[in-house]
Amino acid sequence: MSDTPAPRREVFEYALLRVVPRVERGECVNAGVLLYSQAHAFLAARTHLDEARLRALDPDVDLTGVRAALRAAERVCDGGSTAGQAAGDAPGRRFRWLVAPRSTVVQPGPVHSGLTADPAAELDRLLAVLVR
Repeated sequence: MSDTPAPRREVFEYALLRVVPRVERGECVNAGVLLYSQAHAFLAARTHLDEARLRALDPDVDLTGVRAALRAAERVCDGGSTAGQAAGDAPGRRFRWLVAPRSTVVQPGPVHSGLTADPAAELDRLLAVLVR
């Protein structure tokens, strides 16, 4: 038995990034995960675009635009100069902006929560389970 205490699990919030190629139809493909943990000072996005699945919903989907929107979400999470106007915002504010409802091709899903000691590993797990 180890004397080392287990890492402390803290609350995190996450939302899926969904691609809705034809908003009027409401069909979507999960393409990423946003994860925020205030206690761990962590905000990141991981994305994976299944182009074949997306083209099955809309053969004419603008893949370049979708990829650009997903990269933009990743940059907003990363902060710094590549985050655009959100560069100076706190991570929690950037997360709230990213998960605000919008009627665009790339949309956030509902926010869910959980507990984790390792938000980066949790983000990778959620991407594998919910997106890939």
